[in-house]
Amino acid sequence: MPWLAEPLAQLRDGARGHALILHGRGQSGLLSLAFRLAQAWLCEQPPGPCDQCPSCHLSLAGSHGDLKVLMPETHQQALRWGGGAEEGESDVSDGESKSKRKPSREIRVEAIRQAIAWAHSSSARGRGKMLVLYPADAMNVVAANALLKTLEEPAPGMRILLCVEDPERLLPTIRSRCQRAAVPLPTPDAALAWLKAKGVDEPETLLRAAGGEPQAALALLEAGLPAAAWHAIPARVAAGDASALAGLNLPVAVRLLQQLCHDAMAVLAGAPPQYFPPGSVPMPANWVRLNAWQAALLKAARHDEHPWNAPLLLEALVAQAHATFARKAMGPGRAAARPGLATLPL
Repeated sequence: MPWLAEPLAQLRDGARGHALILHGRGQSGLLSLAFRLAQAWLCEQPPGPCDQCPSCHLSLAGSHGDLKVLMPETHQQALRWGGGAEEGESDVSDGESKSKRKPSREIRVEAIRQAIAWAHSSSARGRGKMLVLYPADAMNVVAANALLKTLEEPAPGMRILLCVEDPERLLPTIRSRCQRAAVPLPTPDAALAWLKAKGVDEPETLLRAAGGEPQAALALLEAGLPAAAWHAIPARVAAGDASALAGLNLPVAVRLLQQLCHDAMAVLAGAPPQYFPPGSVPMPANWVRLNAWQAALLKAARHDEHPWNAPLLLEALVAQAHATFARKAMGPGRAAARPGLATLPL
């Protein structure tokens, strides 16, 4: 991601504190920047990262003894993240098997405590130690409090990078002990050039769909949503066609519907849509139905881990969307039969 080169150089040469909060949009490259920054500080051919020295080779292979990345198991699975950075770092206790439980969405206190013990051990290559937490707001309160002592009195040569979308999600006691650096989004031209280099057709459409985040645009394509499919989604959802969301996991599908709901509000207010192409979003029937659909989507987003039947939930949300965009009032029988999410237990 070439747009991260300048922030990387600035932070590599200018960051003086031992703890730094990197913050920016969800897929703006926070983890990539944090990893490359840690690699640069460990590089044996400064200013780094050179990608050639033994330290850089170890970092890139995920087996550097002085670099540790902590993230929830859900993120490890989604990013296919693995290797030596997390080896030996189990937050499972009392004989609990990872294969028999749901992947954790938190950075647990056991992982933080193990990282603290690791920080106070000898450096493997003598250039200090780097701890990366992504996303840092995945720490629960106990885990965050366990980190405070290390933030106040770090081990010699220790540096901590906390990656988070919004620093306000961190405890005030954490924020007060760290410097901050914002990670900017790339310019539209840079983002489009990167997507074209990745072989993305109609990158303008997907970049718009992703709110200007090129990594998120690429993730949409990988999730089975090319530009042509994105163009067709508003009309299909408005027609009550739930198959438009087939193959998408529940959080992605709910976020997509929230984007459509946002653009429907913009259209009803006389403004252009933000995520979907102009002219592709039908006019909603009225504000009452639209606000009710928005409330249902907010409930679904808050409970997207609930073990309900995801296809049934999406069918209910799309049915409510159909009622929202229907220009003629639905009969009482149909409305009672398919009320949408409002009657589902949340």
